[in-house]
Order: sequence, then structure tokens, then C-alpha cells
Amino acid sequence: MSRAEPVLARDELARRAAEIRWYHAMDLGQGVRTEGLTDPLVSLPRLHLAADLRGRRVLDIGAWDGFYSFECERRGADEVVAVDHFAWSGESWSSKAGFELAHAALGSRVRDFEVDVMRLSPDAVGGRYDLVLFLGVLYHLREPLAALERVAAVTAPGGLLVLETHVDALWTRRPTARFYAGQELKFDPTNWWGPNPEAVCALLRAAGFTEPVVVSPDSAAYRLSRAGRRAAAHAARWARGRPREPGAWAQGRCVVHARRPAGQLTVIRSLLTEESTSAPSSVTTTRSSIRTPKRPGR
Repeated sequence: MSRAEPVLARDELARRAAEIRWYHAMDLGQGVRTEGLTDPLVSLPRLHLAADLRGRRVLDIGAWDGFYSFECERRGADEVVAVDHFAWSGESWSSKAGFELAHAALGSRVRDFEVDVMRLSPDAVGGRYDLVLFLGVLYHLREPLAALERVAAVTAPGGLLVLETHVDALWTRRPTARFYAGQELKFDPTNWWGPNPEAVCALLRAAGFTEPVVVSPDSAAYRLSRAGRRAAAHAARWARGRPREPGAWAQGRCVVHARRPAGQLTVIRSLLTEESTSAPSSVTTTRSSIRTPKRPGR
């Protein structure tokens, strides 16, 4: 998937980039780099993406400023589609301006659709995809299993899902999830769930995926070491009068790869029937609007 020539002069690009509040720190070319809240280059290696994506169609769900979409394009994917709703709709502090400027600056051919996770379907996003990225979204969803069923519906048979999420309850290997009724996680009311890696894998199986594998560090020794470091940090913050939320020692991030069974195009739990295509008004979807969004999740 080749890119077109950038259409913006450097000074104009730098001026426009400075006017945008970015979530992704990213290189726009011509020596211009955005001041994002997070640097995806730090987390990118943990995703274990193939270096060569030629021959694959890629869907990036929750694309935000588009770093991962453009990275997959750079790696040669035949087609890349970016999807978001919360970050682009103006429901929070962000907008689609960052994605649009980066798209123009990079001469990108990435296509995009503004679609909520709970409305994902092959018709809504242009088909099913060989590689689906679902990064930093799951724990913002009130209905994580229903959302993963939607994700499964847009993953091609034999396709790979790369899921990255916040995790909690790392003290147990039983599938467990912590529910955040208020602002327990980072004082952010848009965070709903903290599953442990075992629960993430169980949810993926229930949604129709197979072979879920945690590809980020997850040994018992790693969990114990991480818990010790976090407990020490929590004690230090408490001593300074800046305590973190209770239970932070048992939290972290994880990356899971999972497959859609080859040859399977069955509709999961009738999600894509005409009745269920429209999310009922009584159901609040991605990063629920009944809570005031404060912080990004990706």
C-alpha cells in the first residue's frame, strides 16, 4: 500500500500540528513530531506485529490519531482502514483533526469510518479483515463480551486479532474481572472493567476466537516482580500524600493474539440481524456518555 506525496509545506505542517491536542506522539515527516500524551513507539514492540504486512487487509479499531494505522500502511499492508467514534466525535477533549492532519502530512491512503464499536459489522467497515487491531479499548466498554462479538464479526476466517488492554486482579489465574463503578481506575469515569489476562482469553473464546495467547510478559515471576514494584511505588506516593487508587499493585497491561476459525463465517448470537444492528437507546456503548470523559484510554 504505497503512499501519495505529502501536500503540506513544513512551516504550515508545524503550525497546524501545534494547534492540535494529540494523544499519539508521532512523526509527521519533514522534521515535525507531535507532542502526544503517549508514545506508541514504546509499546509497539509489545504488539509483536509482523514486519511485512503485504497481502493483508488491516482494520484498526479505536484508531485515535492513527499511529498504528499509518504504521501498518508503512509495513506494506494492501489495505488499511481506521475506525473510531469516541475520539473523533467530539464527546471528549479530542477530535479527528490529528488523524486528518497526519493523513495529509504522510500522504496516506488509509481509509476511515466513524463507527462505534457496538455498531461494527462488515457492511459498516467495508468487509472482514485479515489483521484487526483492538488496542486500549476493551476496558472502556460496558459490555466487553458483546463488543468482542462485534470485533469477531469483522475479522476474516483465519484472521488475527491483536488486543491490548488494561488488566487487573493479577493475583489470581482464575478468569476474574474487576468492575469500576466510579473513578477507581486512574480517577477516570470512562473506565469500566479490569479483567485479568485469563479473563481476556476466556472472553475471546466466548466471542468466537480460538488460540488466544498472551504475548506480553505474564509469568508468575513477572507478575510477582511487577506487584512488588507497584506496591513500593504506591507506598512512596502515600508517604508524599499522593496515593494511587487502591489495588494498583495488581494492575498492568497485556497483549493477546487470537484467531478466527478458518472457514467460519457464522453470525455470532445473531448480532448482525436487522434488529441488533442499531444499538438500543437503553444501552450505552463505547466509553459511555453517561460518564463525563476525562482521560484517553489508548
